Amino acid sequence: MEEQTTLKKLAEAFKELASIIDQCPEGEEEPRLELGKFARACSLLSPLFRCLGIAFKFAELDYVAKVADLTEASRSISNLSVMIDADVEADCVRRAGSHTRNLLRVSRGLDMVKVLFEHIISSQENSLRGPASKAYSQVFAPYHGWAIRKAVGAGMYALPTKAQLLNTLNEDQASAMIQMQSYITSCSPVIKYIGQLYISRELGTDW
Repeated sequence: MEEQTTLKKLAEAFKELASIIDQCPEGEEEPRLELGKFARACSLLSPLFRCLGIAFKFAELDYVAKVADLTEASRSISNLSVMIDADVEADCVRRAGSHTRNLLRVSRGLDMVKVLFEHIISSQENSLRGPASKAYSQVFAPYHGWAIRKAVGAGMYALPTKAQLLNTLNEDQASAMIQMQSYITSCSPVIKYIGQLYISRELGTDW
């Protein structure tokens, strides 16, 4: 049996999450997304951050640590809703290291990769500098100070080319575009769902 690539595993994991969310019609009972399943799907992004090199090293370290926290939390917490409600009850939602704060940061990581894939698909160039710069500016930059933004900007010149990235991921151009589009399609409702968990509890997401 042919071994699945990183992008294939990623696309299929988020397709499964999206299908769980889609089973609950909008406006009815809030979907209960299993924390362990969510954390496992998110962990599949880690190799991709690693492949992007020094420009996203900060994102890789931060993302991996926060996914690890959610994975550990899943040993005693059943789903995302229960986790957030517990932090609300403990009045620690915005506290550094809280599960709810970490979930918000992980969600931004998912969004960054989604936007990166969108720009890779739409770009005809082999360079990843344009797609990566746009994705960073749109998703991460508003929450980073000047020093981090400057370091990321410098790191953009060390990004692999699109061909190098696909080679590292053991993908060809055609299959990679299919899997990236699948992730974009499936990840969008997951990100929207997470945002709604915060908004419905009047927690906001812009912090």
